[in-house]
Amino acid sequence: MIRTAQRLETVQEYYFSKKLREVRGLMVAGKPIINMGIGSPDLAPSPAVIASMQNAILEPGAHQYQSYQGLPALRSAFASFYRSKFNVALEADSEILPLMGSKEGIMHISMAFLNTGDAVLIPDPGYPTYTSVTKLVGAIPLMYDLTEENDWLPNMDALEQMDLSKVKLMWISYPNMPTGARISMEKMEVIVAFAKKHNILLVNDNPYSFVLNDTPTSILQVTGAKAVALELNSLSKTFNMAGWRVGMVSGNAEHINAVLKIKSNMDSGMFYGVQQGAITALQSGEAWFQELDRTYGKRRALMFQLVDLIGATYDPNAAGMFIWAKLPVGSKSSEECIDELLHEKNIFIAPGTIFGSNGEGYIRFSLCVTEEKIKEAISRFD
Repeated sequence: MIRTAQRLETVQEYYFSKKLREVRGLMVAGKPIINMGIGSPDLAPSPAVIASMQNAILEPGAHQYQSYQGLPALRSAFASFYRSKFNVALEADSEILPLMGSKEGIMHISMAFLNTGDAVLIPDPGYPTYTSVTKLVGAIPLMYDLTEENDWLPNMDALEQMDLSKVKLMWISYPNMPTGARISMEKMEVIVAFAKKHNILLVNDNPYSFVLNDTPTSILQVTGAKAVALELNSLSKTFNMAGWRVGMVSGNAEHINAVLKIKSNMDSGMFYGVQQGAITALQSGEAWFQELDRTYGKRRALMFQLVDLIGATYDPNAAGMFIWAKLPVGSKSSEECIDELLHEKNIFIAPGTIFGSNGEGYIRFSLCVTEEKIKEAISRFD
């Protein structure tokens, strides 16, 4: 048998990849599983977005290779979106790079800036891909704590006390995944100043700004942030286009060009129809965002009832499409709790521990479930 690369020994199969096999097995066996674990929007993109994609595939050249940098009109649409929503000015030709989803951007950025032995500041709890990609490129994960007591924000005093001599990159994600915590402009300014002081590339992973959040923020709103910061964004959650795989990275031209060097060696451009659909999505009016919040707001109100039945507590003002809930003191571990719910109530939710050690004692509910399914889950506690 051919031996695999040593880098595979540093990572495990993604939790949801493994757990969903178990869930599917239970469903095949006839169990009425309600999946509240995954943040995959069950809603459709707008009819205008779908029509744009459908019309685009009939255009001459639609099925040829596309530019590594995406259509000029797509980059312009991203620039207009950032100007409108965040009051951030971006040069469409040099400071924006469309991506096939922001997840690939995590790999591209890591490959572009990290050498073997470099250290990376990664939030705990945080998106597991930050850690796995860091290991895959031969860099060293250096976890920093996010805690409820500090509103799930970086403790800057604790960061300053760490050995930062090898740190090259720092990941943040606000509105936060998985906790839904928001961040103020003042706190972002402090983090940017920290990155400048220590010559660290700061990356904000920002796909949740427009779901149940009345204060959208971008790290690039901070004056001078482009010198040390990149921002990832995605159409997956904001426009219900998760399966379309379209996102972007933005920052100064030098940093973007470095990412492009990796990307241009990894793919051959995004499908033309997807790009045209994305352009239409980015031009959506306020009615789209209001309806999105109405839908998720109704679901959240019902989900709060379900979380109350379990006896967990939560922040009712958190942003995004998840509820991060704290288990009662003295209860079972996070994974024991979710397994009990899975096998006794046929409800699947995510344990907080998959996002880091600070996730112990917490569980996460996704709002990507219909109101009817949430009501059904509530009825299982009667």
